[in-house]
Amino acid sequence: MTLAPLARPARLRTGARVAVVSPSGPVPADRLEPGLDILRGWGLDPVPMPHVLDVHRELDYLAGTDEGRARDLGDAWCDPSVEAVICARGGYGAQRMVDLVDWAAVREAGPKVFVGYSDITALHEAFALRAGFATLHGPMVGTDAFLKDPRTQESLRATLFEPETVRTLGLEDARALVPGRARGITYGGCVSLLAAGLGTPDARASARGGLLVIEDTTEDPYSLDRILTQLLRAGALDGVAGVACGSWAGCGPYEKVRAVLADRLGALGVPVVEELGFGHGPTGLTIPLGVPAVLDAPADGGPATLTAEVPALL
Repeated sequence: MTLAPLARPARLRTGARVAVVSPSGPVPADRLEPGLDILRGWGLDPVPMPHVLDVHRELDYLAGTDEGRARDLGDAWCDPSVEAVICARGGYGAQRMVDLVDWAAVREAGPKVFVGYSDITALHEAFALRAGFATLHGPMVGTDAFLKDPRTQESLRATLFEPETVRTLGLEDARALVPGRARGITYGGCVSLLAAGLGTPDARASARGGLLVIEDTTEDPYSLDRILTQLLRAGALDGVAGVACGSWAGCGPYEKVRAVLADRLGALGVPVVEELGFGHGPTGLTIPLGVPAVLDAPADGGPATLTAEVPALL
C-alpha cells in the first residue's frame, strides 16, 4: 500500500477557539500561562481543557489519568466550537490513552488543526491511520522553544494563519546526508515513538511513497542505532522515498549521531537530509504531516529543503 494524502483541516482566523490538552506528561501552570498569552496575542481564544494541569496521584510523570486525558482530547475534538487542538507538552503517556479515544466520533467530527511533537507522535500516527487526518508536527505551548524562540513561534503562527507562505521548510544548516531529490507523503515524528508503535494498532503496514521525518532527544548514539535497526528489521522503512532528520538534542556529540544516521539510513538508497530544523532543538519549525512534499538534498552542499506541494491547511 502506498501512502496517500490525508484530509487537511481549515486554516485558523482571528477569534478561533483553540483547545489546549495534555495527552502525555503534566505541564506546570507557570509554563502554560505564558504559552496561552502568546496564542492570545495572535488573536486566538485558547481554552485549557479540564485535565490540562492534572498530575497523576501515583505516577507523577502522567498528566492525570489515562481516561481524563483521553476525554479531554475527544471532547475538544467533538466540540463544534473548537477549531484547533494544541498540546501543552510531550513527556510520556499518549500511548496509554490513545486506545481510549472514540476514534469513530473523531472521524465523524472531521479534520481539525492538531499540533504537537515528541510523545505526541503516537497521536499523529493515530490521527493518520484511524481518522485519515493531516496534522502538524509543531511546538507545544508549554515548551521552551515556543516560549522563547521567535522563529519557532512565527513558523507555527504562519502555518496556522497563512500556510501558503511557509511551504518551503529548512534551517540554514540543513544539508544532504545522502544527496538526491524525492517526492512523497510526509509522516513520522519522534523516532523512538515510531519504533515503540511497532506491533500496535497504529503500526504502518508500509512506508511506500512516504517521506519520513524523524528526530529525538536524550537517546545515546547506540540507542538511536537500536531504534533505527528495529525499524529496518521490521520492514517499517521498506519503500520509503526519502528521510528528513531534525534535531537530536541531548543525544551525544553530533558527529557520532551523524555516523549512526549515515550508517543506518544510507543503506536505504534514498535522499536523506540532516538538521532540517524541527523537533526538540532550540528552533522547531512546524512540519505538516500527511501532505505531498518534495525533499531536496543537493549534492553540491547547498541548503536542503522540504517543500510541501500544497499548504498545510486549507
